[in-house]
Amino acid sequence: MYFNFEQFLTLTFTLFAVIDVVGSVPMLISIKQKTGRISAWKVTLISGLLMILFFFIGEPFLNLLGVDIKSFAVAGSIVIFILGLEMVLGIEFFKSEKGAPAGTLVPIAFPLIAGSGTLTTIMSLKATFEKTDQNAEYMILGAILVNLIIIYLVLLSLNMIERVLGKAGLLAVRKFFGVVLLAIAVKVFATNASGLIK
Repeated sequence: MYFNFEQFLTLTFTLFAVIDVVGSVPMLISIKQKTGRISAWKVTLISGLLMILFFFIGEPFLNLLGVDIKSFAVAGSIVIFILGLEMVLGIEFFKSEKGAPAGTLVPIAFPLIAGSGTLTTIMSLKATFEKTDQNAEYMILGAILVNLIIIYLVLLSLNMIERVLGKAGLLAVRKFFGVVLLAIAVKVFATNASGLIK
């Protein structure tokens, strides 16, 4: 089986940018202060189950709705683009629910980590890469696993990360990944949009 390491890195980095667990550190710290503690392994497990479930049943579910994978990928690229704008400009397009109970499932695992942006990106990556690489599914699952390990380590190291990066450092990281997301969104849109216009 041929393993494209460069493509694996691209997939892993794309998911890392979308999940933006480092950029979410200030919010995670705030939740931790309110609830007393965050169960790193529970958050990681639930987030992983959501991502893998959507990876496998996402396409059949779309077929049930009569939506093809290219249309979903284009819609996903628009969501990713807006997420990138949020991160770069510091504007909130997606309003979070006020007064939602803070806990392991809501809002940390969903929608903070395995939210609509992450799930849409997984589907978009699957639609984009499986056409050119027969091993794409294994690489995407591997990229999900790597990111789950990163999420677990970040959750365990919240206080240390805050001390090391500081407010200015966290802001710079968020802006950087925002620009990366904009570039990824443009690429996914260009790859899939041509087949929709007849």
